[in-house]
Amino acid sequence: MGRTARPTMNDVARAAGVSLKTVSRVVNGEVTVNPVLAAQVQQAIEALHYRHDIGASTLRRSDRRTETIALLLEDVGNPFSAALHRSVEDEARARGVQVLTGSLDEDPQRERELVRAFTMRRADGMIIAPVTDDQSFLSTEMHDDNPVVFVDRPGHGIPADAVLATNVLGATEATRHLVAHGHRRIAYLGDYIRISTARQRHQGYLAALAEAGLEPEPGLVTHDLHTAALAESAVMALFHRPQPPTALFTSQNLVTIGTVRALRRLQLHRTVALVGFDDFPLADLLEPAVTVVAQDPATMGRTAARALFRRIDGDPSPPQEHWIPTTMIRRGSGELPPSPSLAAGRPTRL
Repeated sequence: MGRTARPTMNDVARAAGVSLKTVSRVVNGEVTVNPVLAAQVQQAIEALHYRHDIGASTLRRSDRRTETIALLLEDVGNPFSAALHRSVEDEARARGVQVLTGSLDEDPQRERELVRAFTMRRADGMIIAPVTDDQSFLSTEMHDDNPVVFVDRPGHGIPADAVLATNVLGATEATRHLVAHGHRRIAYLGDYIRISTARQRHQGYLAALAEAGLEPEPGLVTHDLHTAALAESAVMALFHRPQPPTALFTSQNLVTIGTVRALRRLQLHRTVALVGFDDFPLADLLEPAVTVVAQDPATMGRTAARALFRRIDGDPSPPQEHWIPTTMIRRGSGELPPSPSLAAGRPTRL
């Protein structure tokens, strides 16, 4: 059986008894169409199952806009990325713009592939959480009228707006908080050290130790923990040490989740103090509830989207950095005092 021909705007016009121009105005969302005629057009569209050809419409537009933007994040399944995505989508929807989204998975090759794919689809602009320390390739992939905004991490090699959290300050505050509660052996568990945000949070940790006159212990610092499972294993190893830590600073939400699992396995969740960077679902319902330095992904996404739309609309001003402050949320885990047995350097019996 042959395929049914795809209905056209001419078919809609004939079915509705109106001109082709009226159908075009309704399809493109113009609000000045006579309500009666607009209703006739909508009824014909539904009856014929007509679908607007966005590609053809773009070719006819004088500004060549597609009414789409691209959003490239580390992992849209991560709670932080999901909240950021939602706020970008809300801003875009208010403007009648669709969001094309992809996960980069910390893969430089995937970063290039997705940038190229969304550029080929003529996205009007792009928001990206960069993977590497060199985004100069964007200058050849993106056109001058397709702006880029970096979010969560700064970009390098191309001038563009950036929306960033106060990572160093937040990590310093987290570590300082543990010091203020009497801790001297504070472990750091971080994401890939090649990621700029991980380096900044480690920098904040070191700054707080130096401020307190404490020397960092290499054995208490673990990098490159990109999954909850890796973090869980790293924490288990820490408490096999002759001198285990009395407190932990975890610099990413998945690392914090893995750490919570390990502490509960060891039955140390009420003994070892913990402050995590990034909030995560149900952190306030655990026992004890998890103290965190919370970012504000909704504000970051909203700020990035508004910056991008300003550029799309023609704002020629120099690139800006928008700093979104972090907030310490004290819930209990970060306020635990040093355990006498751990402070004395007695390792955990497993």
